[in-house]
Amino acid sequence: MADSPDDTPSVTRLDEKAVKVLAHPLRSRILSRLRVDGPLTATELAGILATNSGATSYHLRALESVGLVADSGEGRGRERRWRAATDSHSWNDSDFADDEDARTALGWLQRDYVRQFAARAEAWLDTAETWPAEWVDTLGLNDVFVTVTAEQARAMQAELDALLARYRSIGEGDPRARRVHVYIFTSPLELTAPDDAAGS
Repeated sequence: MADSPDDTPSVTRLDEKAVKVLAHPLRSRILSRLRVDGPLTATELAGILATNSGATSYHLRALESVGLVADSGEGRGRERRWRAATDSHSWNDSDFADDEDARTALGWLQRDYVRQFAARAEAWLDTAETWPAEWVDTLGLNDVFVTVTAEQARAMQAELDALLARYRSIGEGDPRARRVHVYIFTSPLELTAPDDAAGS
């Protein structure tokens, strides 16, 4: 998928319908795979995801119905090539406060992303020793504790987003460059909600 002129990643905001459609084991992986390797045909996706083209075609149409994937305009019929409609998606949990089904779907989806992260992290640990030291010493796990208000946490996230946007394609054209998957997951150290949570 071509980048926008200023190379700012395109983002779609999930609504109730979209999150319910996306909360499916194969659909979430189809969308992720199209963002990594797309455009792809239903047959190519079936091979990558160890399923059949009938299933991938069905789920591609479901994702298309909520604007998450689109026909790339290449290929015809069963050989249509699909692309992710945007570079990423976002949501606010509070958007679904009044829709129990959407909250359930979002809960499943977020846990699925954690499972995908864990699988990718373990795959890296399994293969890291085959990579040059300059990569092994740079990539991998990192964590830090910060003490912030909710507003400061939002500001921190915005700064991290801006930083990652600057590095998004900085290495393109350099044969030494590799695509690197960066995950950011924040959570409170103490999981009991504060007394003033309702007013935050």
